[in-house]
Amino acid sequence: MNGGNWMSDFETDRRFATTLARGLSVLRAFRVSDNGLGNAEIAERTGLPKSTVSRLTFTLQALGYLSHTRRHDRYRPGPALLALGNIASGAISFVDLSEGLMQRLADETGTLTLLAVRDQDKIMLVKTWRPRTVASIWLEVGHRLPVANTSSGHALLASLSEEGFDRLLAETGEETITRQRATEIRREANGQLMSRGFVIADPAIYFARTVQAVAVPFHARDLSEPVVFTCGATPQDLTMERMINEVGPKLRSTVRELERIMGQSPGRAGGEL
Repeated sequence: MNGGNWMSDFETDRRFATTLARGLSVLRAFRVSDNGLGNAEIAERTGLPKSTVSRLTFTLQALGYLSHTRRHDRYRPGPALLALGNIASGAISFVDLSEGLMQRLADETGTLTLLAVRDQDKIMLVKTWRPRTVASIWLEVGHRLPVANTSSGHALLASLSEEGFDRLLAETGEETITRQRATEIRREANGQLMSRGFVIADPAIYFARTVQAVAVPFHARDLSEPVVFTCGATPQDLTMERMINEVGPKLRSTVRELERIMGQSPGRAGGEL
């Protein structure tokens, strides 16, 4: 499993249920584009032994969280997992409230607009809105992006509490991003949030040359950590000038509108550094 240092810390606590953690890691291995996964593929993605994966997938299938279709060697998300997802989406109120706002933003800017959350040492896309009138970059729900090389990741680092920042670094490990580098990113992104209300990572360090993006964190009352709303497109369609002068301000205003609808005060950057 990813985040080995963090996992080892928790595994020393008697309250930690290792089997449950492993079962959840199996469910997290699935992506929207997958045409089912076999035990070997799940083992590769989770880092778990294939024998362990076989027991977990059998149990998850028996409980309805995974299912077989025509090919009995491949698993897919099952109806129980779908029910859990719908419950979670309904219980977290800002997700439904953001639907119309973010689709309007995607249409007005011609960008892929997305909602991202922290997933251990990565940023995971949990919702996307595609512009109706133009083609957009293709990033699917469930896709995981590096924290250090995305505008979404930089916005997250800026908006985390000190405790959340320390927890992210513990889960990530020095080999992925050092504390010094993370602190530099956090300071720079905090400055961007204070001066203009949105974050743009340097395109030179972005995880893909085909993508540029601008991001704004959102502090939902339903969650213990901030989430991030982001607009992305190809560098040709989303230039630095356009991010600064048009798309960034529109994204900032849309997130502020969501905060007003929810009766929340305007968002803020993370802790003082």
